Amino acid sequence: MTIDLAIAMAQAAEYLKASGQTEKALAAGRHSPGFCLPDQDGVKTSSASILRRGPLLLIFYSGNWSPGCNPSLRALEEVRPLIEARGASLVAISPQTVEENARTRRTAQVTLPILCDKGSKIALQFGVRWRIPELLKKSHLKSGIDLPSLHGEDSWTLPMPARFVIDQSGVIAYSEVDPDQTHRSNPSDILPVLDRLWNARGA
Repeated sequence: MTIDLAIAMAQAAEYLKASGQTEKALAAGRHSPGFCLPDQDGVKTSSASILRRGPLLLIFYSGNWSPGCNPSLRALEEVRPLIEARGASLVAISPQTVEENARTRRTAQVTLPILCDKGSKIALQFGVRWRIPELLKKSHLKSGIDLPSLHGEDSWTLPMPARFVIDQSGVIAYSEVDPDQTHRSNPSDILPVLDRLWNARGA
C-alpha cells in the first residue's frame, strides 16, 4: 500500500468514526431490504431467490483498489465450503461496475458472486453507504482511487465494510460494520451464527 493510499484510508476511517455513520447500519433483529442486482456476468440475482434456498451471508465490498478487500474476499472464499455446508449462500455487493467486479474476481482469484450496486443504493438501505466529502476527494484521487471511473457514476459514495447474516424469513440475524477499510475480522467467526440458524431450522 502506497503512502498516499494509506493516508486516504486513515482519513476516511477517522471521518466515519467522527460522523457516527456506523450507528446508522441495520442491526440484528431488523428486516433486511430486498434486492435484485446484476452479478459479475450481468445476470440478475435476487435476495428472494437466494433466501428460498437458505440463509444469506451478505458482504459489502468497497472495491479492487482497497487494500483490505481482496484479502478479505480470498479469506471468505476459503471458508465458503463451510458456509454452504450450513445451508447458507455467500454473496458480495460492490458499487463497482459489472466489468470491474469481473476483473476483481480474476484479481482476487475467487469464484463467489459479486453483485453490482450502482450508486450504492442497496448499501444505503442497509445503512452502510457514505459519501466521500470534498475534503477527502483530493487525497483519494492523489492515491489513484478514481471512483467515478470504477463505479460508472459520479456520486462518490461507498459502502462501509459490512457483513450481514439474513435468515430465510428476511430478518437480520447478525450485523457487523467496520469503518476501517484496512481491517477485516476472521470470516470463520460467522460460522456459529450459521450453526444457530441451521439448528433452529432442524428443530
